[in-house]
Amino acid sequence: MSIANNPLLDFSGLPQFDQIKAEHVTPAVDHLLEKGKALIETLVTDPAPPTWENFVRPLEDFEEQISRAWSQVGHLNAVVNSPELREAYNQNLPKLTAFYADLSQDERLYAKFRAIKASAAYEQLNTAQRKIVDNELRDFRLGGAELPADKKARFKAIQEELSTLAAKFEENLLDTTNDYALFIEDEAQLQGIPQDALQAAAEAAKADGKTGWKFTLHFPSYMPVLQYADNRELRETLYRAYATRASEFGKPEWDNTEIIRDILTLRHEAALLLGYRNYAEVSLATKMAETPAQVEEFLNNLAERAKPFAERDMQELSQYAADKLGLPELQAWDIAYASEKLREEKYAFSDQEVKQYFPEQQVLQGLFKVTETIFGLQVRKKEAPVWHKDVSFYEITTPAGEPVGQFYLDLYARNNKRGGAWMDEAITRRRKNHGVEIPVAYLTCNFSAPVGGKPALFTHDEVITMFHEFGHGLHHMLTRVEDYGVSGIKGVEWDAVELPSQFMENFCWEWDVLRHMTRHVDTGEHLPKALFDKMVAAKNFQAGMQTVRQIEFSLFDMRLHSDFSEYDTTTALELIEAIRDEVAVVRPPKWNRFPNNFSHIFAGGYAAGYYSYKWAEVLSADAYSMFEENGVLSAETGKRFWNEILAQGGSRPALESFIAFRGRAPSIDALLRHNGMTA
Repeated sequence: MSIANNPLLDFSGLPQFDQIKAEHVTPAVDHLLEKGKALIETLVTDPAPPTWENFVRPLEDFEEQISRAWSQVGHLNAVVNSPELREAYNQNLPKLTAFYADLSQDERLYAKFRAIKASAAYEQLNTAQRKIVDNELRDFRLGGAELPADKKARFKAIQEELSTLAAKFEENLLDTTNDYALFIEDEAQLQGIPQDALQAAAEAAKADGKTGWKFTLHFPSYMPVLQYADNRELRETLYRAYATRASEFGKPEWDNTEIIRDILTLRHEAALLLGYRNYAEVSLATKMAETPAQVEEFLNNLAERAKPFAERDMQELSQYAADKLGLPELQAWDIAYASEKLREEKYAFSDQEVKQYFPEQQVLQGLFKVTETIFGLQVRKKEAPVWHKDVSFYEITTPAGEPVGQFYLDLYARNNKRGGAWMDEAITRRRKNHGVEIPVAYLTCNFSAPVGGKPALFTHDEVITMFHEFGHGLHHMLTRVEDYGVSGIKGVEWDAVELPSQFMENFCWEWDVLRHMTRHVDTGEHLPKALFDKMVAAKNFQAGMQTVRQIEFSLFDMRLHSDFSEYDTTTALELIEAIRDEVAVVRPPKWNRFPNNFSHIFAGGYAAGYYSYKWAEVLSADAYSMFEENGVLSAETGKRFWNEILAQGGSRPALESFIAFRGRAPSIDALLRHNGMTA
């Protein structure tokens, strides 16, 4: 195969998703790794004193290329997974992991960065460049560059094994999810399930050549059953299948139990090699929070404030379920169902009713209008090669038409697509010889696809998810940094990276925003103000329960990684049960295997970092309070948010960016107020 014709090696424009095939992966990766190794030898043997131009910039040029090529492979593996693509991904992942492990341990490179730091020229670098040098020195230490040779070899082996285990964890979860199907022939068993969900299930069965209805563990199929099905046995059946994914209750080859044990063991060993007491300390070395104790104090403080509200929520739900639904003892598969019934009774509306007002195009128009109003930008649909017929492509420009950023939108759930919602980088902004590279993002969700000739309809929660991921996208696309290592979300502390995404969620609760982004799918009417008022009244419905649930996951993650030596004879299941004793108001059944599908911390980069959602929510709520003070669609405040937070990327500490925007340090008060937990 010709390297010249390999689409993964064409960096002249957008990815060529209409041409990339599994067989392109290995030749592209091998070529780039050979190129990288040759470059490194050239740089480390150059007798000239290292400078930004003769040393750092060539490294960044190479890093951009290999990252750009591999991001396309990783993205395709996540959204159109196939046996051929998976094999190519798994074949090349260890090569890349080994290469980066060698890179991070190369004492010659480390010495060159130290020389730059010590030189007079360091002070002449711009803020972003100095931050990149500082980050590199930190990352060399975290990569094992200061270890003796024998420990370096072991540390590298650990990194390679961890990379393989994380990929396998994600694959097991995807395979378990894809493998499950429940076919129902008797419509009487489906009472209460919304019509659009039933239609999607009927079409899914028909696509398999069967009659009746097909339900899966993909969220748009699973959740309507849990939330609306009157048939308790049906709810339990699906809940059990979902809650035991990738566990000993399924196929042995898809069981993540031992993978969890191996990942934790290896992370702990790596931490000890680096001189840390536990993996949590390693994780926090690149975050705003300084110690595991500080994170625990933050979470415990929040739990203390939230748990009385959670207990009140649960007591109300239990009483209602016993009195009105004939459920004297609530089980885990009853919670969503009973909660929806209670909300309908308390606030006289349902998620399903609201959903009819949120067809896809109206939601997108509303989202783009917010962006256009507060940032003075325009969003327009464009043409580009894509990986699936349902994917669309957009460009963000200034009013004069100057491109600022571009993004792909892949909204619907389907087989062979990883669950959840995420933003990832396709191209990162930086200055090159030909000018400034325009940043490009992937925005991926798993919403219900259109059925029955109607447009896709989104629940209000899905609308919030859309705004959330777009906030991540704006963080990536609206950077003004022109140096690769801290451009966009690169170099941003992990516990601050959710600030822009959670900030954007707030607009989903503003009448001046929602009235422009709703149109009933049948009547064409906008969302009635009376219904909106009910939604706002119900905004903090069960906020206490939701908060302690997030705290439960966060404490589990932090203790798993900070107290590993204490828990090495304790299973992850026993640990999460102990944490539930402290903070939970909902107790799942003993056979629930939540850790086995907690991909955020075992495969998704959130290890000892899941607390970031709550940590960053303090920042985002407090940042949004400035819009509440000045007008929620204030262009002036939007400009300041762009200038001080989005534009800065990782070029300065996140706390400095927040203070520059808000004029003071962050306060928890706005978060508590937004969640109705101030009384």
